[in-house]
Amino acid sequence: MKKKLHFNSLTIHGGQAPDPAFGAVMPPVYMTSTYAQSAPGDHKGYEYSRTHNPTRTALEKNIAAIENGKHGMAFASGLAAMDAVMKLLQPGDEILATDDLYGGSYRLFTKIFEAYGLVFRFIPMRDTATVAQHITPKTKLFWVETPTNPMMNIIDLKGMAELAKAHNITLAVDNTFASPYLQQPLEFGADIVMHSATKYLAGHSDVILGSLVVNDDTLAERLRFIQNASGAVPSPMDCFLVLRGIKTLHVRMERHCENAAQIAAFLQQHPKIEQVYWPGFETHPNHTVAKQQMNAFGGMLSFVPEKSSFAMAQKIITSLKIFTLAESLGGIESLVGHPASMTHASIPKAIREKSGVVDALIRLSVGIEAVEDLIADLDQALS
Repeated sequence: MKKKLHFNSLTIHGGQAPDPAFGAVMPPVYMTSTYAQSAPGDHKGYEYSRTHNPTRTALEKNIAAIENGKHGMAFASGLAAMDAVMKLLQPGDEILATDDLYGGSYRLFTKIFEAYGLVFRFIPMRDTATVAQHITPKTKLFWVETPTNPMMNIIDLKGMAELAKAHNITLAVDNTFASPYLQQPLEFGADIVMHSATKYLAGHSDVILGSLVVNDDTLAERLRFIQNASGAVPSPMDCFLVLRGIKTLHVRMERHCENAAQIAAFLQQHPKIEQVYWPGFETHPNHTVAKQQMNAFGGMLSFVPEKSSFAMAQKIITSLKIFTLAESLGGIESLVGHPASMTHASIPKAIREKSGVVDALIRLSVGIEAVEDLIADLDQALS
């Protein structure tokens, strides 16, 4: 029996082999829309690049390998991947989603799919007993983020998987914030894992791409049909860029986590900070669960400055020199965001604030720069 590679090796070799044509170590970028056939239906496995492309195949195999899954699928964006999952459902089906999730996900659910008869309920998911109270005969899908965006709430994946199976509900997990380096939801019983591969997987803020990973053959077949029929697929060049990024995922994530831990500690003791949200604190809700299902605590954190006002948050954000004010996360460079006006602006204010996303909240995507420089930048901005 072939020995399974460790994660750090899978990022480089998982699902990969030298190109058969000339032995290229990196998969070539197959910039072609169609493929020659020797007779109708007689081809070398590829007919049309919306359906399949060798570069995309290489990426899909690699993402499946690092998530310890069987089937990987790449999409034009993380939201396109989510769109495919929603198309598994029927009008009248109910989806329970965490009440603290990415604003784009909320917008897709409420502004697009509610019009097609899907019912979404956004509930706290830190306690599976609370989730169980909201299940109805129409509940068909759990949509989970952990850690959540931007409050860093931790949801018990094993507990959610057990609850899902007991009620014949599909469990889908957005694993973007953690990346497969920190946790692999399929190992805890999830049915679908989604990534905005734009973030940590690609890691260099230069590509938009999404992915799904599943183990079930029938589910994979349904999703692949949707992927091809709907056509929201990434370009070969984008697939190549993400595949290249994944090869350094393990070394990047180590530095992201190390830097974030030091910055979280700095902010926690700073007199001008009211609250810091980071799963590594023993006082963080469900910290014990995070320790059990994550290898480290990630490169994301959020905080609220003293006086808890938008004016104070804006002053800090605009005073930063190394942290760049920008959408997105997970790149090698450090980014700062204001969720209320940026990533979560599509969520109504009352709903947003109920989950903790207040106007003063600041979110950091901690990069891999020298942590001393990052702390000095925060210190001067807070001063």
